[in-house]
Amino acid sequence: MPIAVSTRIPPSVAPLILLLEDEQAIADTLLYVLGSEGFEVRHERLARDARAAVAERLPALAILDVGLPDGSGFDVCRDIRRQSNLPVLFLTARADEFDRVLGLELGADDYVAKPFSPREVCARVRAILRRSAGSAAPGAAPVLPLRLDDGAQRILGPAGPLPLTRLEYRLLAALLRRPERIFSRRELMSMVWDDAPDTSDRTVDAHVKLVRAKLREAGLDGDLIQTHRHMGYSLQR
Repeated sequence: MPIAVSTRIPPSVAPLILLLEDEQAIADTLLYVLGSEGFEVRHERLARDARAAVAERLPALAILDVGLPDGSGFDVCRDIRRQSNLPVLFLTARADEFDRVLGLELGADDYVAKPFSPREVCARVRAILRRSAGSAAPGAAPVLPLRLDDGAQRILGPAGPLPLTRLEYRLLAALLRRPERIFSRRELMSMVWDDAPDTSDRTVDAHVKLVRAKLREAGLDGDLIQTHRHMGYSLQR
């Protein structure tokens, strides 16, 4: 059921965070930590109540648990994405690679598996909000010189389609769907080489090198793909 997202955001000094979490002990910890860091937090335990909360007042970010008594955080994220680009962080005990990939493909900005450090969650929330504010500010971020054509399974540069192999396309498409988000090598392996479980970090690094070379051949900056030491890769604007 689509959410009728409110466009009226009342003035508030503290950014509003929607927390959808049915385990009260976990919710209490996050409520305390986020509150002590200056956030206003609205806590809901059910998917239907989270949908109503978004319709009533659009938060700055939503933290969604996956397993809920009346549904799934994935379903709530789908409903939100039909109406809004609201930043979403999944917080869940389901740490399977399939679930992580599904969450990212739905448009989640980050994914944290339980057990977790509440301070780490808070740091991730701040990082997501900084990225979101930067991309929303007029003129703050240049337009990427690449365009994803999902229907034709191709990526277009200024001079036309890039000559990418199937795996090169999937790798660059994964980065292009979430500009500036850092993907770990494991995440990229799950998203690009899902049918090749023996893929190694070296395979990811080698394909990044090939994609960079093809970007340069197309007259683009190969450094559009940034390496983040001990973390992974991102596509920069």
